[in-house]
Amino acid sequence: MVAAWREALLAQKVLKGATTGYRHHPQLARFQAQDDPVAVIATFLVGIAEEAQHRGYRFDTTKISPQRFRARLPETNEQLLYEWGHLMAKLRARAPQFHRQFNGMMTPEPHPLFRIVSGKVREWERKRD
Repeated sequence: MVAAWREALLAQKVLKGATTGYRHHPQLARFQAQDDPVAVIATFLVGIAEEAQHRGYRFDTTKISPQRFRARLPETNEQLLYEWGHLMAKLRARAPQFHRQFNGMMTPEPHPLFRIVSGKVREWERKRD
């Protein structure tokens, strides 16, 4: 949760043109493709902050840009599963107790920003074998 928060805050800086690092991360493509990428990343951050609060974390929401995206982005089911597999691999190595807790979950619930549609892993994704 903390890593997602920090990465999304960095992505917000990139999308605002406030930093020169991280500009070529493939995950930025989903936000950069939108008419108002800062509003989309801000809405993404709000969802992370809400889930974090539900889990007992307290993130500084004043860092979130005030713009908001009022729709839901389509994301493919195979992209969701690909990202889930990537997270599970990280958990297996870094936090085995969480890996065991979530290992039986076949399809995770997506972030509220996304509406899941049928489709393949996105072309911008750097696939790991």
